[in-house]
Amino acid sequence: MLSPHELTTLMLVEDAPDQIEADRAELRTVLEHQLVIFEMLAPGHRQPRITPQGQAVLKAVARIH
Repeated sequence: MLSPHELTTLMLVEDAPDQIEADRAELRTVLEHQLVIFEMLAPGHRQPRITPQGQAVLKAVARIH
């Protein structure tokens, strides 16, 4: 089960991945659950990206609301 902060982090990765701080505890959690991965854009520059599993979680949450 994800916390509200972790769900919000997942939503931010989907909508504004460049706005996420890489050292957020919530980001580590969604990475561990394989809902987000880091994509290498250039040497030394990476950006979080939502995985298909993360997309499925967001779709499920959207259906609930």
